[in-house]
Amino acid sequence: MKSWLLILAISYLLGSIPFGYILVRVFRKDDIRTTGSGNIGATNVARSGAKGLGILTLLLDCAKGFAAVMLAKHFAPGNLDLPILAAVAAVLGHVFPVWLGFRGGKGVASALGVYLALSWPSALAALVIFLVVVLLTRYVSLASIIGALVLPVVFLKLTTDHSAIAIGSIVFLSLLVIVKHHANISRLLQGKESKFGSKKNSKTEGVQA
Repeated sequence: MKSWLLILAISYLLGSIPFGYILVRVFRKDDIRTTGSGNIGATNVARSGAKGLGILTLLLDCAKGFAAVMLAKHFAPGNLDLPILAAVAAVLGHVFPVWLGFRGGKGVASALGVYLALSWPSALAALVIFLVVVLLTRYVSLASIIGALVLPVVFLKLTTDHSAIAIGSIVFLSLLVIVKHHANISRLLQGKESKFGSKKNSKTEGVQA
């Protein structure tokens, strides 16, 4: 049990590394929290005028989630519960980073990373659906929400030996990402959500990863 707690703590700390904040601070001498939506995720970093840093933020946020799950797999081979709990811890770290007063991103990129480590076919399926929705609607937030809904279903279909911990954890992950998009959902219902590529004020634009 102590080893599990240690792995979960490490997973949270990995997830809490605010790459978007760090990259903008180092390369642009700016605080991403004062730009656009104020979010530290890849989307806001890209929309701040640093597309290269946005892509790098996306990759690093994805990688930290992937690393947390792979670490748990290493210490608990053949056990799905610890890797899934590590996935939850990593995404929670991204959404509520201790270093930034528990104000982080919305968990999309880090969730993609943990699913790539848990079940890459599930992550790939959700990514394809995400891209299709973006292409059809140009709403990144809607694509993220639909992706969050689809992932648990695909994951349960493609994997076996699901414990109550595993099922509860993946449902929680999806709900967390969706809840973090509550403002986007409200704007979508009101027809006020900005589309990808829109030149409207970034404070009202879609998902922050």
